[in-house]
Amino acid sequence: MDGLNRVIHSVRLVDGGREMPDSWLVVRDGRVAAQGTGDAWRDAVAEEPVDEVFDATDAAGPGAILTPGFVDIHGHGGGGAAYDEGAEAIRTARELHRAHGTTRAVISLVTASVDDLVRRVAAIADLAETDATVLGSHLEGPFLDPGHHGAHDPELLIGPAADAVARLLEAGRGTVRQVTIAPELPGALTAIERIVAAGAAAAVGHTDADAETARRAFDAGATILTHAFNAMPGLHHRQPGPIGAATADPRVTLEVIADGVHLAPEVVRIAFAAAPGRIALVTDAMAAAGSADGDYVLGALAVRVENTVARLADGTIAGSTLTQDAALRTAVAAGVTLPTAVTALTATPARAIGRPDLGRLEIGSPADAVLLDADLRVRRVWTGRA
Repeated sequence: MDGLNRVIHSVRLVDGGREMPDSWLVVRDGRVAAQGTGDAWRDAVAEEPVDEVFDATDAAGPGAILTPGFVDIHGHGGGGAAYDEGAEAIRTARELHRAHGTTRAVISLVTASVDDLVRRVAAIADLAETDATVLGSHLEGPFLDPGHHGAHDPELLIGPAADAVARLLEAGRGTVRQVTIAPELPGALTAIERIVAAGAAAAVGHTDADAETARRAFDAGATILTHAFNAMPGLHHRQPGPIGAATADPRVTLEVIADGVHLAPEVVRIAFAAAPGRIALVTDAMAAAGSADGDYVLGALAVRVENTVARLADGTIAGSTLTQDAALRTAVAAGVTLPTAVTALTATPARAIGRPDLGRLEIGSPADAVLLDADLRVRRVWTGRA
């Protein structure tokens, strides 16, 4: 946050599932203080002057669009840095993603030993105390199905034993936001209940679960489906699996990686239609996001990036090189309306991890905002006060 009080005017405001042309908003002390349409901003700032009058068309052209800041609840790095590498790497990757509109992010960790994960979760908790844009941690492992391990080292996967779950949650000191778990594992339903009781979201993912097992997980308190369609049984017309269970359950948010690799455009469109208001566009980005093709490491596994697609040696997709503005463009190109796609980048993921105050530009909300041009390219990013 730069600390300036400002008015941003002459934008098409896309927020709360609506588009409002010729809009403006006033930011004071890092929060939205007023908003409206037309030239009424002149009266607002005449009564109480601001430090900056920002004409959005000067920066983004006549089609300027303003949205809430994007919220990524599932990403592993960017700018050549992996979140598992510590605080400086997290800062480097966050800088890259912020430039692409992600004003707040959950820091996802790949599978490692419990001891290593305890240290990493504690380090993220420390960072979250001083950096409000870091929303906490997401443990994507180690409680995953070995048959759907994806880009996680299968040798490090374990069952969700009570002591391991407790150690990880305690290390986070209330900042563990999400834990992905395969609900068919022994003890998983009890673990889901403990995760939710600790204030984190439990997510079904990297799983061989059928629809009934997924439903039991949702009844136990799981509320997220980790990167829907990937690392799980597909949606079959007689075996709906976890995707069918999740789309049918209004309590569940479905993560979607709209990078043109993980899902075909038709499937992105189907997901939005099947779970309206419950799609969270995530990046699942690894270190190569915003960086060059080449060789990288994801957790303990070697990754080769070619033509921006990250894969293990056996061809398994290993995260993405996606940024959230690119996800927005992909979703809109797939036929999703702009207000719906923006909600999937903002309010929906924020709500999924218990931060409904984020992802909106209502009066009193943190003034996290993204200015886009008519081609949905980021032109300016502001981060408000948490």
